Amino acid sequence: MTSAIQAASEFRAFPKTWGAEFVAAGEVRFRLWAPGQKEVVLRLGTSETPMSRSDDGWFELLATGVSAGAEYCFVLSDGMTIPDPASRGQKGEVNGTSLVIDPTNYEWQNAAWKGRPWEEAVVYEFHVGTFTQEGTFRAAIEKLPHLAELGITAVEIMPVAQFAGNRGWGYDGVLLYAPHSAYGTPEDMKAFVDAAHGHGLMVLLDVVYNHFGPDGNYLPLVAPGFFHPEKHTPWGAAIAYETDAVRRFFIENALYWLEEYQIDGLRFDAIDQIGDDESEKHILVEIGERIRSELPDRHIHLTTEDARNITSLHERDADGGVPRFTAEWNDDLHNAIHVYATGETDGYYKDFADKTEYLVARTLAEGFAYQGEMSKQSGEARGVTSTGQPPVAFVDFIQNHDQVGNRAFGDRLLTLAGPEKVKALLSMLLLSPHIPLLFMGEEFGETRPFQFFTDFHGELAKAVRDGRRREFEGHAGHGHEEEEIPDPNAETTFTDCRLDWAKPRAAEGADWMALTRQLLTLRRKIIVPMIRTARESGGTILEAADGLVAVHWSFPDGELGMAINLGSEAKPLPDLPGTPIHSYPPEAGTGNRLDVNSVVVTATTGGRA
Repeated sequence: MTSAIQAASEFRAFPKTWGAEFVAAGEVRFRLWAPGQKEVVLRLGTSETPMSRSDDGWFELLATGVSAGAEYCFVLSDGMTIPDPASRGQKGEVNGTSLVIDPTNYEWQNAAWKGRPWEEAVVYEFHVGTFTQEGTFRAAIEKLPHLAELGITAVEIMPVAQFAGNRGWGYDGVLLYAPHSAYGTPEDMKAFVDAAHGHGLMVLLDVVYNHFGPDGNYLPLVAPGFFHPEKHTPWGAAIAYETDAVRRFFIENALYWLEEYQIDGLRFDAIDQIGDDESEKHILVEIGERIRSELPDRHIHLTTEDARNITSLHERDADGGVPRFTAEWNDDLHNAIHVYATGETDGYYKDFADKTEYLVARTLAEGFAYQGEMSKQSGEARGVTSTGQPPVAFVDFIQNHDQVGNRAFGDRLLTLAGPEKVKALLSMLLLSPHIPLLFMGEEFGETRPFQFFTDFHGELAKAVRDGRRREFEGHAGHGHEEEEIPDPNAETTFTDCRLDWAKPRAAEGADWMALTRQLLTLRRKIIVPMIRTARESGGTILEAADGLVAVHWSFPDGELGMAINLGSEAKPLPDLPGTPIHSYPPEAGTGNRLDVNSVVVTATTGGRA
């Protein structure tokens, strides 16, 4: 094993323990961990060759005369054929034939790209399949100038690991090394990343390491020890991360996307469901540290989604460096803002029903709303103190794929709250010292929904449809007969979610674009220099009641003030530091009054006054 990996390291871009790996011209090493099988045969094209088995369950074969694009699969002891669980590419659907991929076939045009500092990040989350009419990596390239000109600096791709069917959010992927074939080839994905870098855009990728999807996952069959049958996540048996072969699968996957695809960072989905108590070092800690040690000369950004509101993975070193993870998706900010803007208090919003303005202000000033307080929803204490975190340790959003798609009809915030409130909130989002994230179409006032969609069939399709409808009963935005809720498997549920690219060219869309561009210009010129050296949250709550929220931040390189009024009547404008840099509407704050659905942002630069 060691000699093969060493040879691959000298010859190809990123050596892996699992899967098909070129080790020399025309020579490919195939490896599969299948301790649950006595025999495994490699079917390469039309030939079949038994693989050698080691005592620890690894099957291996070195094949010669192999070209890139060669088709292969594994034949199990009972004659069943399966794709490679570490397939780098599929010929078609998830249960079909895997392809041998030569990672050096793509010629990078922007090979010198090293990324951008995190404080410059303005993240744009998008789903490849609905971002354009074609729903491919190549089609998405055409939209990159639109984003770069606007002031976006990072695109975040929802998961692309091969999943069942053609349509889906991507969180039920099963072949974690293979870009979803409906979106294009591995070379197409690399071309998208390359083109983004050419426009000065970082590319972040959402990865799912907490579970596998329900269709196309053969790991329980070939390697039962990959999972803990006695431990469960919301999606099935927990993964045995302490097992060496399993651990390599995930750690190498993270490095693979960063090295082979030149991705600038990863967003780790629902890490509170990645339990690894049996290991001496938690797998997430090891992933973060391995990435930092192996890629020290690039700006790599690692963000997490975590319902626990912890800070231990995101601590900075004495010089402000990032030894592990960069930032946390701040669901608290979204949830508090949603209640603030809509008044909805169903489901997980019930935790933000009381003292809503205070919770909005606290997330802006300190990071988390819940820092050890009792959650009404769970009945348990949640979170830790977050004031010691720098503002860039939090990724904020007023909507994202989850918060839109977890509604029965995929309603966007604009549909629920109206344009005036949302424009005030957009101003707040893009001029706060936290890292902002926009969901695709938000920049031009998109109102098309983003619904939950899949491409399952038979009993699985029925189970997903019925389960989804039951789940929606606890969410705001249900309020309809069950049969009216869109069927996730209907193609129209998917096509209804495609962005309307005619809208940015229309007057209303152009108005939204102008506001977004103005805000991002201010952010680049004033906010980014201010947060570059900030080591703590720096925020103080000035007002938080009766629809009014006001916060003051003090940093080594400047001060920032913000007041927003979503209440039912005008309010006196609180005393904010410095001079106004932005008001929405433009006349907001005149006469020291803050009208309804208004925001004023002020700043001083060059250090504390």
